[in-house]
Amino acid sequence: MSQSFPQTLPSLSQREAIADALFRAAIGSDHHDSELFLSAWAGEDVSMEIHDDNKRVMQGLTLIRTNVLDKVGPMDTTHNISMVRVNYQDGADTASLTATSMAQHAPSGTGRDPNGAKYTVGGEYSVDLIKDEAGVWRIKKLVLSVIWTSGDASLMRPL
Repeated sequence: MSQSFPQTLPSLSQREAIADALFRAAIGSDHHDSELFLSAWAGEDVSMEIHDDNKRVMQGLTLIRTNVLDKVGPMDTTHNISMVRVNYQDGADTASLTATSMAQHAPSGTGRDPNGAKYTVGGEYSVDLIKDEAGVWRIKKLVLSVIWTSGDASLMRPL
């Protein structure tokens, strides 16, 4: 399944455009779409943290791309994001949001196998964003706090 996703959408409210940065990162990862994934981030000076039994910090877009897009992107994945709450003041060029997430991961080509190995993660995102010169909202810092997991964690190693 090959599908093209636009990097920006017309007629979004500011709050929708802010949330769309997180959606671009998730959809870009799910579809291994590097252009969409990278459009979500505010350049090289960004960070991503995963808080589970270990606290992992990825500093810089190159490292995030290597550990997320290049390793998770080829897998069969769905990142379902809900309960998005946006903290934004009218006219500001910074914002933050929180959201819950449930993400299922399977080795490439095995996602539809009901007996295949899978790893599911439930968690909460905390995201700091900035608006660039073109008015596009982008992620500056993303923290995933893992609340629960189920399945074969070895599918995600090393991440």
